[in-house]
Formats: sequence, C-alpha cells, structure tokens
Amino acid sequence: MQLTGFVIVLLMCAAVASIIVNATSPRKAEVLSYTTGMAIFLIVLINAGIAAYTENAAGDSLEALSKMTQASINVIRGGQEVRVDVPTIVKGDLVVLGTGDVVPADIRLVEADDVKVSEMALTGEPDDVSKTSKIKVKKDGEPEKLTPENMVFSGCSVTNGKGRGIVTSTGMDTRIGRIAQLINGEDGGKGKKSCGCLPDSSASATPLQRNLENLGARIGVLAVVVCVAIFIVGVAMDRRDPANPQGASWLYMILIAVTLAVAAIPEGIPLCVTISLSIGCKDMVTKNVLVRKLAAVETLGSASVICSDKTGTLTEGKMTMVGLWAGGIKYEVTGKGFDPTVGGVTREGSIVSACDELPVRSALLFALLCCNTKLEKVTDEETREERYEPRGNSSEAPIVVAAQKIGLGAQVAEAYPRVLEVPFSSSRKMMLTVSDVSGRNALCEGGMELGEEAKFLVVCKGAPNFIVEYCTERMSEDGKVEPMSEADQQAVLNVVDEYSSKALRVLAIATRTLEALPFDTEDEDVTTDEKFQACRTGLRLIGLVASIDPERDGVPESVALARGAGIRVVMITGDYLKTAIAIALNVRILQAGDDQDKAAVDCASLRPDDEYLPNEAIDALTKTVRVFARARPEDKMEIVKSLQRQGLVTAMTGDGVNDAPALNQADIGVAMGIQGTEVAKGASDMILTDDNFCSIVAAVEKGRTIYSGIQKFVAFIMSVHIAEVLQIFVCIVAGVPVMRTPLQILFLILVTDLPPSIALGMEPGDKGILKMRPRPKDEPVVLGWMWASMVMNGVVLSAVIIGVYIGALVMYCDGLVFQDDIAGLPDAELKLTLARTVAFISLVWAENVRSYTSRSFDEPVWRNLWGNVQMQKAILLAQLCLYAAVLIPYFSDTILGLRGTSIGLAGWGL
Repeated sequence: MQLTGFVIVLLMCAAVASIIVNATSPRKAEVLSYTTGMAIFLIVLINAGIAAYTENAAGDSLEALSKMTQASINVIRGGQEVRVDVPTIVKGDLVVLGTGDVVPADIRLVEADDVKVSEMALTGEPDDVSKTSKIKVKKDGEPEKLTPENMVFSGCSVTNGKGRGIVTSTGMDTRIGRIAQLINGEDGGKGKKSCGCLPDSSASATPLQRNLENLGARIGVLAVVVCVAIFIVGVAMDRRDPANPQGASWLYMILIAVTLAVAAIPEGIPLCVTISLSIGCKDMVTKNVLVRKLAAVETLGSASVICSDKTGTLTEGKMTMVGLWAGGIKYEVTGKGFDPTVGGVTREGSIVSACDELPVRSALLFALLCCNTKLEKVTDEETREERYEPRGNSSEAPIVVAAQKIGLGAQVAEAYPRVLEVPFSSSRKMMLTVSDVSGRNALCEGGMELGEEAKFLVVCKGAPNFIVEYCTERMSEDGKVEPMSEADQQAVLNVVDEYSSKALRVLAIATRTLEALPFDTEDEDVTTDEKFQACRTGLRLIGLVASIDPERDGVPESVALARGAGIRVVMITGDYLKTAIAIALNVRILQAGDDQDKAAVDCASLRPDDEYLPNEAIDALTKTVRVFARARPEDKMEIVKSLQRQGLVTAMTGDGVNDAPALNQADIGVAMGIQGTEVAKGASDMILTDDNFCSIVAAVEKGRTIYSGIQKFVAFIMSVHIAEVLQIFVCIVAGVPVMRTPLQILFLILVTDLPPSIALGMEPGDKGILKMRPRPKDEPVVLGWMWASMVMNGVVLSAVIIGVYIGALVMYCDGLVFQDDIAGLPDAELKLTLARTVAFISLVWAENVRSYTSRSFDEPVWRNLWGNVQMQKAILLAQLCLYAAVLIPYFSDTILGLRGTSIGLAGWGL
C-alpha cells in the first residue's frame, strides 16, 4: 500500500502535472524548473523506502513449513529396508520410524513399540503423546483427543520407541499441508492481490491504514475540488504569470493549481506516520517485542480482544512440581521453571524447609531412580546467559528438578546401577526400573531403610489408579512399612482427586525390594512383559508427585490491566477443559463468580457433528466465552473470524504450526520468539522475544501512545495545510501575488514542519491511557471536533500570515499590494521576493508555536511545556533549517526564491 495509497497517487499526479507544464514554459531548458516535481517523487520514494526497510525482516511461513521434515527416511520397498528422499514418498509406502526421526507424511501405525511423538508444533501442547497401532473405541464421557492414537503426522518428531506405518497422506493433503492452505487462504494468501503492476495489501490493511486511506481520500477529493475551483476562478479573472505576462492564463493557473495541490495534499502525513511507526518499532524492542509489519505497532493499541495460547505464553511452558504427598504428609514445592537453585520443599502451610525430612528424600530419590531425563546447564550463544534445560521426557523433568532442589543430583542416581528398565506404554500405564542396591541398608542418608537382605530395588512410576491397585504396603512418616487396606487406597485416591481438581498432573511412586531377580537373566525367551509382571507385584506405595505448567509471573496483573483497558482476554488451548479452567482462574481470565459452564467450553461445542455451527450460533458463543479448550487449528480460525465479524480488533498469540492460520487471520498475529516455530513467526505481525503475555499489554500501551501521537501530528499538519490553502486562495481571489512557490511549500512541510511533526508522534502517553476503552474499528483518525479545531487554527494562522504579508508588500513594494500594480515597479521581482521572505519566516515561527499547542487536545500549552525533549530538538532543527533556507547563497535565492540576506541588510539600513 506504500505506492497505491490515495494521497500518494495524488502527489504523483501533481508531480507529473508540474513537470509537463514546466516542460512547455519558456524556462523549460532550466533544470531548476523541474525541482518541484522531482521533490514530490523523492518524498514518495523516501516514504516507501522507510516502510520497506522496516518490514524487511518478514520470513515466509509457507517456506518454513517445507523445512519441517528431514531430507530422507527409511521405507520398506521390494521387501528390503531402504533410505529414500522424503519427496519420493507416496501414499501406501510402509515407513520405518525410530527415535529422532521427523515424520515425513501422515502415517497410520501398523506396529508401535513404545512410540511417543512430540506434537507440540501441531497441537501446541508440550507433553509427548503415546501412540499405538491398536484402534480404541472412545468411551462415553471421555474427552476427545486432538489426534488419533494410531496416527502420526507430518512434521512431528519421534521422541521414543520405534514403529512402522502406512502413508495415508502426503504434501498438501497432510495436516501440515491443510494448515499451509489455511495460511495461504482462498485468495492465495492474505494481501496477495494485485493492483496493476503493484501488490495491493488492502485485504490485510490494519484499522490505521484503512482510516488514513479514508482520510487521504477525503482530503484528496477536497483538494481536487479546490484546485478546479481556483483554476476556473483564475482563468475567468485572467490571472497571468507576472514573469511571463504574454503566456496563456490557463497554463499559469495549472501551475497555481499544482501549488494549491501541494499545499492541500498532506504529503507529510504518510511520511510522518511511517517514521513514527518506525520509531515505535525500535521502542518496542525494549519491551521485548519485535515488529515484523510496520502498522502492527499501532494496531495492537486498538485491540479489543486478545486471544492467547496457554502453554508458554500465559504459563511458563515448563512443567514444575508444586505438590508432593509422601508418608501421609502433604508438602509444597516452590520455585518455577527448571532452575534447581530456586525454591525448595516445605510442609503444607509452613515456611520451614522440609528438604531433609525422610518422606521427602525417600520419595524424590525413588522417583529419580525411575527417570531417564537429565538436567543440563547450557549457555545461550547470543546472550551468553546460562540456563537449565531438561533432556528427555517432559513428564520427568519436574522430578529431576525437585530432586536437585534437595541435593539429589544425577551423580546420586548413578550410584544405583540399573539392571532392568521397562518403559512406559499406553497399556502398562507405568514405567518400571530395577536397580542394584547391594550393600545398602538405607536408601540414602536420611532416607528409608531397605533392609540388609535387599539386593535389588524395584521402582514403579505412573498413573496413580493403576499403581495403587498393585500396592499392598505403604510407607509411613517415619519410614516404616505399614499394610495398605482398601480404606488406605481410597484415601490416596482422594488425594489424587484433590490434586487433579487443581489441574495438577499426578504420578504415583511405588517400590519393593528383592533378594534376587524373579526371572532368569540368561533366558532370552523371557519377554519384557513377563519381567514386568514378575516385578510389579507386592508394591509399597511411597508417595505422589503433582506437577503443573505454572502461570508466568506478572500475567494475572497484566490480565487485570487488560480488563481495565476494556480488552477481553480469551484463552484458546489444546489442553483439556479442566486444566484450562484451572489455569484461567489462576491468571484471572476467569473470576471466582463466573459461571464456568458458560465462560469455558470444549471446542467440540463449535462443531457438534464435526460440522461448524452457523455463523450466528458461533458468534453467540464467542461473545461470552473466555476459555476454549481442545482447540484444533481450524477452531482457532473460526473463533478469530467470529470476533472480527462482531467488529472487534483481534490480536492472536501462538507458537506452534497449529497457530499459524489464526495468526495470519487475526488483525494482528503475535508469535513467540523463544518457543515459537518458524512457521508461526512467518505468519505473525510481531514476535515476543521473551514469550511473555505481559509484553503484549506493555505493547498495547505503547500502541495507544503512538496512535495518540499520530492524531496530534495529523491535526498539526492538517491545520498547517488548511492555512496554506486559505492563503493561496485569498491571494488568487484578491489579486495579490501568490505568497510562495510550490518548492517553498514543500520546504516548509518537509523541512521546517517535519521535525515538530515527528516529535509530536513521540509525545509521551497520558498516564491513564490504559484506562481508556479501545476505539471502534471504524473510528476515523480525525474526529468531528478535531476538524473544527483544525479549521479554526488554520483560519487564525492564515489571518496572521496574510496580515504580515500585506504589511511586507506595503513596506517593500512602495505601498502597493495588488499583482498588476506591483508588476509595473522597477525590480518588481526582487521586491516581491523580499515580501515573500518575510511571510516565509513569519510562517515558520507561527507553525513552531502551533506545534507546541498541538501537544495536547485538552491541556493548556504551558502545562508540562518542556515535557517532550524531542520537541525542543525539533524546534531547534526547524529554526536552523529556516535560517539556512534564507541565508545560504544560491540555495536561498536561486532554488527557493528567498532573500534573507537582503532583509537583514535592509534592517540595518544598508
């Protein structure tokens, strides 16, 4: 839109007209005759160049999609396992998958040995998903899964196990392919239409761009009407060029019409908006926001709804242990994220450390012995900051981190050699390990006693209801072994239910000691399942560990700020409804008095029979619902479209491939910089470099401040242009020499007026700007009362300058003021130039004063007069440009047609 805007087109037409008319004048051989036209074209190119440079960081989301698969994969062809290039895979191929492979196509598994797949890029959920080759019938009341258990999808990585499967879809027919189609849209991509030979981005224009385009169209129409009117009046009154009285009146009036067009068309507005938004882009970086599309800076300020993903945006994106039940006692685990140096363990309701208590040390060490995940300290290559990262299963990370908080590191677990491991599977619902504990009477210092006869230690970790079923004993507070009755089992399950009601993910830890292994280690015919069943009996329940992806610090406060700013925050997540509600309550998206049945829904309610409800029904839901759970990529798109149909400016956050279509559809898409996929970043308008929802609210405040600044400099520029038009109109109608040339007008607008305009765009925001309601989507940049103010200011400015100009004509032109009379004076051109120079200087001073009065619409000019440091610099620069224009030889007299030196000498009587 940088070259197809209405104002820009009018400017280019004026430039062409100026060049054509000057090419037919007596001075056509002089290069300086074409400076007006060339200057206008230069303005257009500068404006487009700044915008293009700022938006140059755009990455192509569709190209990123194509990079999500590895180059080759193993398949079975001709009965042999061969490695082939991924593009050669076809429907019906039998693909061999192993840990670390990226799935090359949508595949239905026919063999699955403990296969787990990371579907975070596709669904947005961080937990690895277990896959099986069996087809399971969905039970009544069971939540719908986002992906079938017997399917793996293109672009997802295999994190555990191995398997084989038949290719069912490739290319654009895969789920990833369908997401690419959603990103691209029915018209071939958002904003991909053409306007002649130039791209037309009107389909994706932001509210500011549309409002400025409407303002430009209105001003342009008025400018054309005024120019035509002045042309007709001038020709009717036979106004001729004083320098060429024999020339045709209509040719002179065309030049005057061009002058009037330059005065009427606010060529400074597109340039100031572009510069203001560019400065805003740089300022956003300090708020951890990287802007990819220029107008997005302001658009976020007009947002009335923020649709946010849960994982990694509202939450840390790091599963963290928060609760521990061991020996019949509840403990709290503090600290967020993976840093083991932050937080500790206390009894529930206490602040005294419980890190050395027997139940805590025993439960966490037992759990650690049944984990494969490692915690590593890594250094960021760019920032050189150190952080902790888990390597392995995401569900084990909370255990490893909590164990290190009480001093049980990886080296402790290594002291217990592992002799057997049975990995977790969807059928077993637990993981089992056997470790050699020969020579140990106690598990560890301060831990439970194992007994002198213990040679091997069995540890089970998994689903509580399955593990409790196999437990016949339990550990007491002092580490003793007590029998476990049915009442005890029910009490444990009650604790599990309590944790689950808070959306915590609970794992049970159970153990038993063995004098000898219950199977022959030399017998190769003993299967893994037989070993598992032999070791699983007679378990002793040690405890429960409860984890959650905790909310980010500051998010609840930011949600409250957004609510105070009139912005509705909506959570859209792929997680289960119960978990989504718990997180929404924690971050204050849902409040205590809300009707959760109405404020939070499963996305299946949008598509009861796998067909979406009519638009009216969906709109009725999205008007009130603030939490959408189990969302598919298509669901997110429908929700955003529904909100847009209601006239709401919608911001959408996301990090996965599944979020990309909604990011592309939203008025402003916000991707995550740390955990975000390249696809999501490519489809977004801006990127949060810290993945924090708090940064969005800070960006909203900055966006509103920028828009307020844009309104101020638009009002300033428009009042100046109205004054210019009035001055030229009065000169033509009254027969007074036109007080300035088109090049002088351009110099005023782009050199002496531009710095104050930019400074107005950098005006600090009002303290209560976040307490204002979001402006309507179709609200114009210039409101009705602003038009009245601009016209009044323009009239006052014109009256002052016309008065000064008439006085200067009387002084320098021997008391004459009319053009026909002045034309007969000796040295008429010099005398007229002196009078124009006085008017020029006076206008710059008057406009500098006007820039100060434009700093606020409702405060007196002296209130916080020096509050905007940039304004002082701008006025100083404008004054320096003024004196350069009137005092530098050749530039002053030959190019601009001014005589500042002569005025200075005359003032001294020389």
